Amino acid sequence: MTQEEKTRIEERIVDVLKTVYDPEIPVDIYELGMIYKIDVKDDAVVDIDMTFTAPNCPAADFILEDVRTKVEGVEGVASANINLVFEPAWDQSMMSEEARMELGF
Repeated sequence: MTQEEKTRIEERIVDVLKTVYDPEIPVDIYELGMIYKIDVKDDAVVDIDMTFTAPNCPAADFILEDVRTKVEGVEGVASANINLVFEPAWDQSMMSEEARMELGF
């Protein structure tokens, strides 16, 4: 797989990640800064490192499964490994400007 193909797949992954929401927050997980890494490998397996705004997020299982399902539905993706990480700890500075405006920060 070429770097150009990987980049196109990553762009499509970002698009679908922007459709995943924490049910308690009206901003998608990508704009919230909860996605730390997207790595598209040559064999079309995608590794994603993500976090939550709080370690004890009650919607964690729902969000993780939504991410996995949507990423695996992207054309060119064979499978997705979603890794939940808490380093570095999430904070409001990780949000996009759009997310800050939406939430009134």
